[in-house]
Amino acid sequence: MTHAVVLTHAIVFQRLLLITLVAGAIGYERERHGRAAGFRTHILVGVGSCLIMLTGLYLTQTMAGVVDPTRMAAQVVSGIGFLGAGTILRFGASIRGLTTAASLWAVGGVGLAVGAGFLSGSLITSGILLIVLLGLSRLERAMRKERYQVLVIEMTESAERLARVRSLLGQHEVEIRDFDVKTGDQPQSLRLEVHMKLLSDHSRDEIVNDLLRLEPAVRARWQ
Repeated sequence: MTHAVVLTHAIVFQRLLLITLVAGAIGYERERHGRAAGFRTHILVGVGSCLIMLTGLYLTQTMAGVVDPTRMAAQVVSGIGFLGAGTILRFGASIRGLTTAASLWAVGGVGLAVGAGFLSGSLITSGILLIVLLGLSRLERAMRKERYQVLVIEMTESAERLARVRSLLGQHEVEIRDFDVKTGDQPQSLRLEVHMKLLSDHSRDEIVNDLLRLEPAVRARWQ
């Protein structure tokens, strides 16, 4: 028969420190990709869920087992779903943020495991998450590259100019999967990364030349 671990200051600090490190590592990967929920968000979710699990265990010990810590954990799992939904964005026909929402949900689970003292499971899960996010992202990009091509457009920041670029792309027979708008290298400039599939015999050069003729401030190239 196993005995319950008595929560001490050292154990609480150890578990909170561990979830800070593993959640930070996962959040850093998302931060590098410029996602809305990045380094700090993942740490906050992990540490918060860990604290809730520790609180449940603490109440169980101090109240002679009349409190079920799993009830608090269940609320964390359902509550993180609302937070993850806020990271899912829709751009036209494309949807972004699903991976970040999934990583937030998984980090919440890791936080609960660390808080409960299931350290081996939490560390193995964290390793798998990092392998999936870091290692398999290249494989995913390679698979997409077979179907989609990336057009990089650099231009000075202007809502009117952006609308003209999108309108011009719509005139060509292409299927746009994703439309990323990022800050450019130059001041007040934008960098657009358009993932698309050519649906007709239009050459790639024709699309680039049409964009360059749009106005001198636009530069375009295939990645």
